Amino acid sequence: MSGTKPDDLQRAVEATLFAAEEPMTLEALAGHLGDADLPAVREAVRQLADHYEGRGIELVERSRKWHFQTSPDLAHLLRREREQVRRLSRAATEVLAIVAYHEPVSRAEIESIRGVQTAKGTVDVLMEAGWIKIAGRREVPGRPVIYATTAEFLQHFGLQTRKDLPGLDELRAAGLLDPVDEAYDALIETDEPQGVADAPETEADMPRTDQSAIEDDGKEPGE
Repeated sequence: MSGTKPDDLQRAVEATLFAAEEPMTLEALAGHLGDADLPAVREAVRQLADHYEGRGIELVERSRKWHFQTSPDLAHLLRREREQVRRLSRAATEVLAIVAYHEPVSRAEIESIRGVQTAKGTVDVLMEAGWIKIAGRREVPGRPVIYATTAEFLQHFGLQTRKDLPGLDELRAAGLLDPVDEAYDALIETDEPQGVADAPETEADMPRTDQSAIEDDGKEPGE
């Protein structure tokens, strides 16, 4: 085909395969082109395959079907990483803030601060994101699991240490102070021993995958 003008059938086959959503058999090509002569279609496809051999795209046959594809040695040029933005629910944001400002903290302590029950999937989402981790168990009756933030949390939010977190005065000035901080201060002032209200957590309570807390409306049982 090189150096010669392609005939109308070759051009029609080329255009059809280029626009096809799926690979096509020779029979399907012939039918699509108005019941074209099958041997002529086969010869046109063969010449096109020879023409595209070694180029950036190739015409190849797979399971008796023909389609254009990127040359394998150039596939790396077309790979693109796309970051998918996933918005945390209000509940997950609140839990992350409580852990960041009051770590290490147990689930019962989180619930005491928020004033509502915390769905297990909310904690799982934050652990899957790599922002919080299990930091051990509180040495009180029931030995509840306690949570803390991770190095990935600091890196994601551009913090060197937790000391770089905004202070209460800064949050108030920005209008971002959540009532949970006021509730936590009140809880501390009661001098109630930490962890007494915690219910025992078993291995069955350890984190599992649950994405519901990312796209939901932020409501949890009791809200």
